[in-house]
Amino acid sequence: MRAITYSRYGSADVLELTDEPMPKAGPDSVLVRVRAAGVNPVDWKVREGYLDGILDVRFPVVPGWDVAGVVERTGLDTPEFSVGDEVFGYVRKDWTHGGTLAEYVAAPVRTLARKPASMTFEEAAAVPLAGLTAYQSIERAGVGTGDTVLVHAAAGGVGSFAVQIARRLGARVIGTASERNHGWLRSLGVEPVTYGDGLADRVRALAPDGVDAVLDYVGGGAVAASVPLLVTGGTIASITDAAARDEFGGHYVWVRPSAHDLETLGDLIGSGDVRVEVAQVFELADAAEAHRASESGHVRGKIVVRV
Repeated sequence: MRAITYSRYGSADVLELTDEPMPKAGPDSVLVRVRAAGVNPVDWKVREGYLDGILDVRFPVVPGWDVAGVVERTGLDTPEFSVGDEVFGYVRKDWTHGGTLAEYVAAPVRTLARKPASMTFEEAAAVPLAGLTAYQSIERAGVGTGDTVLVHAAAGGVGSFAVQIARRLGARVIGTASERNHGWLRSLGVEPVTYGDGLADRVRALAPDGVDAVLDYVGGGAVAASVPLLVTGGTIASITDAAARDEFGGHYVWVRPSAHDLETLGDLIGSGDVRVEVAQVFELADAAEAHRASESGHVRGKIVVRV
């Protein structure tokens, strides 16, 4: 099968289009014919070796954890799915090796859900990691009806899901973003503020009594800068800065595969409560360019590779 691989850590230049053996579907896995795969910042961070002390990496690596496709073959005990089912999932396994930037991927059933019929494969591939990260961090922070929530990087891959989920839960959402994304955020019901000096004052002008929760999807000091904005008993959750947990009593979130949470996201998208923003679609042979686009840090929504 055709696959994107790399055999050493490095820049996007190490990515190659190669011919790899067909994956085997274990007893609790299914073989998915990949129609599209999402690209996330963690993909190039793994590729550059930044997570070497955390993840078990086995070369050559097929990168990618997000997938949308069709079940080609079932495992020995996988009653959840049948051949021909359209699925999407966050296929993170116990080691980094056989990822989703390939024609086929073996996916444990715990990582998959049925793809809503209303979504294209490209849209579905944009959902799993970012959508689950948003959903699980919101759950961890306990966001609910009537809360005022500050979301950092509100127009990014994770942030764009988080603001919509929080709004669906009945929260008021203030979101940090560059000026060019303010109109789009307003269309989602978000009150946008710009990054940079004076951010705390701009948030206080909108929420003089403070915010009930902060969701940090950007890092770079956002946690420390946001803590003074919290009301008494407020909560902060970050996917980038462990200080949220270790210094400020909040939460440090690393997304987990969850078929149940994916089904919930699928329902929200299928009902129209959450929209999927696909920033750009690349072909498999151009996966290196997709990684470079992700590294630029100026993407609204998600980058997807069509297989």
